[in-house]
Amino acid sequence: MSELEQADLLDTRGKALRTNLDSQRYGTFAEIGAGQEVVRWFFRVGGAAGTIAKSISAYDMAISDAFYGSCDRYVCRPRLQSMLDYEFQQILDKLGPTRGDSTAFFVFADTVSARNFKGTNECHGWMGVKLQAVPHDEPSQIIIHVRMLDGENAQQQEALGVVGVNLVYAACFLKHDPDQFVRSLLDHLSVDRIEIDMIEFSGIAFRQVDNRVMSMKLVQLGLSNAAMFAADGTVLQPSEVLYKKPILVERGSFRPMTHVNIDMLRCAREQFSAELGDGAGEIVQLTEITLKNLLTDGELDYSDFIARIELLAAEGMMVMISDYFQYYRLAAYLARFSRNRIGITMGASSLRELFNERYYTELQGGVLESFGRLFKSDLKLYIYPFLDPETGDFTAVQNLEVAPNLRKLYEYLVEGGCIEQLSNFNDAYLSIFSRDVLKKIAANDSSWETMVSQHVAAMIKERRFFGYHPSS
Repeated sequence: MSELEQADLLDTRGKALRTNLDSQRYGTFAEIGAGQEVVRWFFRVGGAAGTIAKSISAYDMAISDAFYGSCDRYVCRPRLQSMLDYEFQQILDKLGPTRGDSTAFFVFADTVSARNFKGTNECHGWMGVKLQAVPHDEPSQIIIHVRMLDGENAQQQEALGVVGVNLVYAACFLKHDPDQFVRSLLDHLSVDRIEIDMIEFSGIAFRQVDNRVMSMKLVQLGLSNAAMFAADGTVLQPSEVLYKKPILVERGSFRPMTHVNIDMLRCAREQFSAELGDGAGEIVQLTEITLKNLLTDGELDYSDFIARIELLAAEGMMVMISDYFQYYRLAAYLARFSRNRIGITMGASSLRELFNERYYTELQGGVLESFGRLFKSDLKLYIYPFLDPETGDFTAVQNLEVAPNLRKLYEYLVEGGCIEQLSNFNDAYLSIFSRDVLKKIAANDSSWETMVSQHVAAMIKERRFFGYHPSS
C-alpha cells in the first residue's frame, strides 16, 4: 500500500502511532498556549519513547523568554521561528553525536491563543515543523497559520491537537507530495472548525515547491477563503499585513495586467490617499483574483496562474487569491482585520454588474441586503470609466444605466459618497482590454506590446506566456 493510501485510511490515533513506530525519526515537541494538545496524542497511543526526545510547554512568559528570547507578542510567526530554531539546535547538539548517523531529527512547535474565559480574544495560532528528511540532511521547514472556529475552548484544543498530528504526519510521510500534504491537514476535521490561511514550505526537501501555488491550493481546497503573497513570492498571513491598515483593492483577472489595471490603481490610490489625509498610516494595496477568475472551462490551469502572478510581481503587486465572488463577502473579510478605511476600485462595467439582482438570490434581503453588508464598514467604491469599443459610448458613474427599480438605490449610494467617480484617469488607456492583448498575442500582432508595461511585455516574450511565439 502506498503512503497516500495509508494516509487516507489512518485516523488521528493511527497517524500518531505510525509516527511513533518509525525508528528513524526522533524529535522535540514545544507548545505555548492551549496546553500540550499535540504531543498528548503521541503519548496516548503508545510507543512515544521511540519518537519524543523532549516535550516542553513554556507557558509562563518569563520562562518562554528565557528559552526563546523576548518578544512583543507570543502568538506570532517570529516567536514560532525562534522556538523551532532553538529546539532544533538543542537536539542536534545533544543527540547528534550519539545517534545522528541513524536518526532524522525534527521539532514540532506551536504558539496558540485559544478562546479565553470572556471569549474576547482572537482564536488563532502558528504551527511548524523543522526536520531533516534523512539523517545528516540540511533542515527543511513547514509553517502554517490556523484560525480556530469552534465556540468552546475545549473544542478548539481538540481541533488543534488533530491538525497538529496531521502536520507532523504529513511532514514525516507526505513531504514528497505537497498536494497531498495540503489536502491531509484537515483530515478528520472540517472547515467549520479550523481554517488554514497561510502555509509556507522551505528548505532542501521542498526546493521544488512554489509557495504561491500552495497558497492558491488552500483556497481551492476550501481550507481557507483567502491567501496572500508578496511580489517576491513570500507567503503572507492576512491579519498581520492588514491589521488596522487602510486597504485598497483592485479585483481583476489580470490576464495579463495592462496599462488600464495600473492606471486604475494609480487613480484610486491618489483619491483614496487624499481622502484619508495625513496620519492615516501606510495603505495596503492589493490585486485580488477570485478562484472563479482562475478557472478555464471549470479547471485550474496552473501555468496560466503562474503567468498572471509573475506579471503582477513584475509590477511589484501584492496578490490575494480568494473565493469571495460577491463583493460584500470580500468587504466583510477585509473588515475582519481592519476598522480603517477600505477602498475597492473597479470599472464602470463591473459596477453595472454589481447591481444585477441575480447574484443575490441566496440572500433573504436580496440586493438591498448585499449593499447593506458591502457598505457596513467604512468602505467606498472608486469607479474607472468604460469606453465601449464598438459604439464609442463613454460610461461613468454619472450616466451608468441600472434597472429602473434600483435607480433610487443607486442614486442614494452615489449621493452618500459610497460610490465615487475617478477623475484623474488617462484617456489614452480607455480603449485597452486584456482580451484584445491575448488575441493580438495569438495573432502575432506586436501592437499588443503598447497595451502593457515594458516589464510585462518583456516577461511575456521571454517566458512565452499566453502562447506567445516570436515571429520569424
